Amino acid sequence: MDALAPGKFEGRTAFVANLRQALMQACAADARDMYCFDESLVDWPWSDAELLAALTTWAKPNRRLHLLAAQFEDLRQRHPRFVRWRGNWGHCVRALAYTPDALAATGSCGGALSFFTAAGMEQAPSLSLFDKKLWRSTISTETNDALQKSQWFDALAQRSSESFAVTTLGL
Repeated sequence: MDALAPGKFEGRTAFVANLRQALMQACAADARDMYCFDESLVDWPWSDAELLAALTTWAKPNRRLHLLAAQFEDLRQRHPRFVRWRGNWGHCVRALAYTPDALAATGSCGGALSFFTAAGMEQAPSLSLFDKKLWRSTISTETNDALQKSQWFDALAQRSSESFAVTTLGL
């Protein structure tokens, strides 16, 4: 698998392809933590069979996939394969929902509307989306960028609540 090339890019197709590659790269490198931030995470490639297979191989003790979104309902509806995967591998997924007040209290993460980064690997990839109209994004392999994103993520996560349960109860 080719490493992601740092730089800027545009377009939804390029964003999804680079995001998929970043997730696959983090899985292959046995990243300890993966951080996924987006308003709904619905545009992410969660239904990709190859990605789910890589996540299954990656999912071991002391690994964590951190999901942080305003809501998870769209993700549930658009990515049933991922919802099923989450049911089997819930022990390594931490899903939190933030409120507008929590987001306002932490500010923005360098203006990113959405980002992915990983920790516990050499040259952790960081992918940031700045414009959802033209899908303007950047890729970085700088350790400082990954550290800044994970710290901001943690600050917002502390102001967020558990969400996206493994199962839903019906009455």
